Amino acid sequence: MATYSPSPLPDDEAARLAALRSFEVLAALAEPVFEEFVALAARLFQVPISLLSVVEETDVHYPATVGMPAHTQLPRAEVLCSTAIALGRAVVYHDVLLEQHPPIPAEVLRVAEQNHVRFYAGALLRLPDQHPLGTLCLVNHEPRPFTPDEQRILELLAGLVSQTLAVRHQCRALPAGGEARWAHLSGELQEEIGALHALVRYLNARNGSAVPVPTAFLTQVEGRLHDLQEVLDARRC
Repeated sequence: MATYSPSPLPDDEAARLAALRSFEVLAALAEPVFEEFVALAARLFQVPISLLSVVEETDVHYPATVGMPAHTQLPRAEVLCSTAIALGRAVVYHDVLLEQHPPIPAEVLRVAEQNHVRFYAGALLRLPDQHPLGTLCLVNHEPRPFTPDEQRILELLAGLVSQTLAVRHQCRALPAGGEARWAHLSGELQEEIGALHALVRYLNARNGSAVPVPTAFLTQVEGRLHDLQEVLDARRC
């Protein structure tokens, strides 16, 4: 089993951390609408664990989760999400114990094996200035294939989470009525995501729970995700 040194820091790490803290990201991503995104990802990709991670200077926080306790905090040097931040792009490991590209640091690999993590896919969450703040990630205790179409949909979901976070920030920054506007929009988004949950349940019942998720299945879900994006675009504060 190959081992590697810790993940390098991004070149703009100081600016990334400053932007991250200005957005009150941890409190924001613990709100129900973001929990709905995480639950949708777990259901769509049929994995037992789905997470939103926030990669801080020394620790990684998980404000919204399915399959593990929320608000968990782990050392940055031990988690796979730090690899995505270091690389500045999505990462997929079909089998963590066998994958070597991109390289996994030795301590990350040790902790993954200890926690029986075999499959990992993480798509970057970004702040409006495009600094990465963390990931929307999927975890399984067994190896799993993950197609380019699945990765594209995961990245689309991560983009919607990022856009929702940005709209929340815009609403709350308004001098008057911003909290109420965000509360209304958040409720509307949760209804839209609930409809997506229903669609995924229906497609699973009709087509079976195939892994990887069939392209035809993903195409129907993608159409509804674009509808959700239109809601966000139309309701900007």
